[in-house]
Amino acid sequence: MKRILIALLITLATSQLASSQVATDAACRPWVKTVQLHPEGSPMEPPVVTLESGQRLRLEFDLLLDQPLDLEYSLRHCDAHWRPDSLEAYEFISGFHSAPITAYDFSFTTLRPYIHYRHSLPEPYSDFTHSGNYLLSVHLAGQPDSIILTRRLWVTEQSVGLGGTVSRPYDAVDIDRRQELDALVDPRGQLLDHSHLTLVAQQNGRLDNQRTLPFAGYDRGRLAYRHRPPNIFLAGNNFRFFDAANLRSPMYNIIRIEDYGGEYYAILRPEPDRSRSHYILEPSLNGGFKINAWDRQNKTLEAEYIWINFSLPMAQPFLDGSVHIVGALTDWRLDSASRMDYNPQYRAYTARLLLKQGYYAYQLLFLPSGATEANTARLEGDHREAPNTYTLYLYQRHPNDRADRLLAVATVAAP
Repeated sequence: MKRILIALLITLATSQLASSQVATDAACRPWVKTVQLHPEGSPMEPPVVTLESGQRLRLEFDLLLDQPLDLEYSLRHCDAHWRPDSLEAYEFISGFHSAPITAYDFSFTTLRPYIHYRHSLPEPYSDFTHSGNYLLSVHLAGQPDSIILTRRLWVTEQSVGLGGTVSRPYDAVDIDRRQELDALVDPRGQLLDHSHLTLVAQQNGRLDNQRTLPFAGYDRGRLAYRHRPPNIFLAGNNFRFFDAANLRSPMYNIIRIEDYGGEYYAILRPEPDRSRSHYILEPSLNGGFKINAWDRQNKTLEAEYIWINFSLPMAQPFLDGSVHIVGALTDWRLDSASRMDYNPQYRAYTARLLLKQGYYAYQLLFLPSGATEANTARLEGDHREAPNTYTLYLYQRHPNDRADRLLAVATVAAP
């Protein structure tokens, strides 16, 4: 009866794809946790595979339920701006574009039970046949509209050379607060028309300040994308972090961990306002996370779920915007799930997230009212030394094409 009720609630709810034309990463139900999609054997790498390489991706996630659900996944091809295009399944994959997810295990020795699902794709004897952006959706078996999670992935051709550099801004304005990302495309003997190309740049995993870089000219036969205003990013700061791998001895920015009522609670050190602080290098995962449990052998199934309590002391609340916890722990989203609320009793912004044991990196970003891009200067500060990682995606679409091709993907680290 409980499984039927859950299925009915999912089916009646509006799916993430239906609510937005632009595809994003999302856990669409509160009991869907710790979603990871990565190349097999490389858990810390983004979900990027090369066309016709035989590479496969690994999908893993937890359901905070006591009974498993019958699930399956499906794939959909998207354009360079993550809008679903008109390609049919047979045009972008050989074999199955949808399949059941049947491998799962129950957690054990944990206060809160959960079910861990895992699956590798594409299916055996199947492979991607078209490069580009893909949206993976997990839904109830036989009910494609009952989506419980979505994840983006990239299939690249790597048929051209793509590289970049990070330097001080060309306009010499705010050189201590900004970074300029410049890129060069080597055609490798191909005839490339810049009017058919789209070069997208992403800073770390952020979606709000992602932008398209404009073509600037040629450099010894290479296409140059440099020295233009969209190439300049506010640098931000090092990512904040905490490590909840050890429940017995709090470490790395955790004041204490308690268990009562059948659940664990962790109190983080109050977050400082870093907007006026000097830059201090503290290497982290640039917004990523890694599951870990010090005293457990099977970290995947024995790691506990913990309520992580965040607090940002502030004498008065902001009247012109909201504060958000941004990183992979919140799918890099600026929504109600990542927002911190002001508590006048404690004179602080507070939030609580249910996370699996491990190491997490994040930032506190300010989102002005009515804006779509968050502000780093308000709470984090901007420092040109910040070790940001930029990712470049080069797409091509000719006038008669029905879909974008992803010619190359490149990662550029700030020096």
